[in-house]
Amino acid sequence: QVEVEESGGGSVQAGGSLRLTCAHSGYTNCKYAMSWYRQAPGKDREFVSQILRDGGHTYYANSVKGRFTISQDNAKENVYLQMDSLEVEDTAMYYCKSEALSPCSSYWGQGTQVTVTP
Repeated sequence: QVEVEESGGGSVQAGGSLRLTCAHSGYTNCKYAMSWYRQAPGKDREFVSQILRDGGHTYYANSVKGRFTISQDNAKENVYLQMDSLEVEDTAMYYCKSEALSPCSSYWGQGTQVTVTP
């Protein structure tokens, strides 16, 4: 059974920090990466960051580069998104996605809300 669950969201003032956690389990052989996406009200869901399961290479959206850091634990069961220098524009629901190779399916978590106030 595949499980993906986000935690760590909340409300913070601009300039502050939050750390999101994504706990994921199941179908280990199919997973090649874990990703974070976000969706603000009235906007499309957008890519934030990704970490490859093997090798740990990381990728970031230009809007968060230099402010957000993605990482994973040694057991590769948790992925973290450290968010620093938060801006009001970072306010969104943040989703974790377990990226899988065909014929396996990718899975989304339920999301965690991040609100940044002026």
